[in-house]
Amino acid sequence: MIPTVLIVDDERHTRDGLQQALEDNFDVSVAASADEAFNLLDAQEFDVVVTDLRMPGKSGLKVIDKALARPNKPAVLMMTAYGSIDTAVEAMRRGAVDFLTKPVNIERLEILIQRALKSRTLETEVKQLHERLDERFNFNGIVGDSPKLQNVIDRVKLVAPSKATILIEGESGTGKELIAQAIHQSSPRARAPFVAVHCAALSENLLESEIFGHERGAFTGAMERRIGRFEAADSGTLFLDEIGEISASTQVKLLRFLESKTIERVGGTKSLELDVRLVAATNRNLENLVREGKFREDLYFRLNVVSIRLPPLRERTGDIEALLAHYLKIFAKENSLPLPSVEPGALATLIRYPWPGNIRELRNFCENAVVLHRGGKLTEYDLDPKYRQVASAPAAAAAGDSPATGAPPPAPPSLSVEENEKRLLREALIKARGNRTKAAALMGISRRTLHRKLALWPELDVID
Repeated sequence: MIPTVLIVDDERHTRDGLQQALEDNFDVSVAASADEAFNLLDAQEFDVVVTDLRMPGKSGLKVIDKALARPNKPAVLMMTAYGSIDTAVEAMRRGAVDFLTKPVNIERLEILIQRALKSRTLETEVKQLHERLDERFNFNGIVGDSPKLQNVIDRVKLVAPSKATILIEGESGTGKELIAQAIHQSSPRARAPFVAVHCAALSENLLESEIFGHERGAFTGAMERRIGRFEAADSGTLFLDEIGEISASTQVKLLRFLESKTIERVGGTKSLELDVRLVAATNRNLENLVREGKFREDLYFRLNVVSIRLPPLRERTGDIEALLAHYLKIFAKENSLPLPSVEPGALATLIRYPWPGNIRELRNFCENAVVLHRGGKLTEYDLDPKYRQVASAPAAAAAGDSPATGAPPPAPPSLSVEENEKRLLREALIKARGNRTKAAALMGISRRTLHRKLALWPELDVID
């Protein structure tokens, strides 16, 4: 698309000359006054506005104000025959990106326009990136409405605007980094860096260098000074995942930062004062580590100013259906594949499954389902046996199932005759992997009788 440029000048020969000089590379419009420019700005969008300063009626400064009040504001260049430092400063203060004096040097003007276009493109990309980050990591991007998850979100909303250090606790795969990013995006530091360090992935020496940086010659192989993650996160947020894995010496240095807001690079002696908000996370019980002497008690209290516990997925089963729909849609789009549908039987089985790997495991399941089923129907008989076996284990144990018999377990006494029959039929279909003839034989009934039962309970129906 050809960039659009608006020339605003009350001198006809100037605006016509600029139009002729620029129209080979740009889509150029002209205005003879500020009012005429206002009408054009209201009628269409421009990438660049080049305006004279002194004109009859409203001045070029008013044109700057009008142009930069647009939703998709253009880059603005000011030109005048009455150039002065004061005029240039005022034009730049209003938002102009540069200043030219008349008579205008066409080559310089083209260079400034191209530079302004690149700057505007970069600003647009940064804005879009921030919008995508806000969308991804705001509370609307956290899927689920179970009471336990809503309690977490309410707590995040409460503490995010503060400067308090936060400790996020939860099993692996529960989304601790996602919550840390949501805290950052909802804080006044949202436009500053969010820097994450996974402490368990690095050795003791590498971790200290990664977090605090090092000076040249601090250790073998340190050929030059390195800026650590603390310095990279200045004015923003540093997220330390698996904080329970850090060594005793790293704990001491981390405690010093929390007490003084200063760090020293490895091998250095100069204290660096930093403005960093610390968010830590762990899947271990830090209180137990303190009692065992593996984690400093004073550091634990410094980290645990505000604690947020993320519930495992088995404690928020009401969110599983929404999470499945969310991730199936994401992976279908990523792989350019049709979206598979989850049949009621499969959904019920997946809801009963305890998901020991939490959301990370559910994500992997969804990607697998998208790739293998390619828009088809996902029934409970398509699921890996581990989902059916683990999901049905609690019910079987409660019913006193005896694995040695190989028969469907008896129903609890509280079930009605119809509920009992329906349950036995479902267990027979599962054992027969959906084969109606085998299921009928297991039940001791004819295939015709089984068909009649399935007509009464269509949710159990499967295809041979």
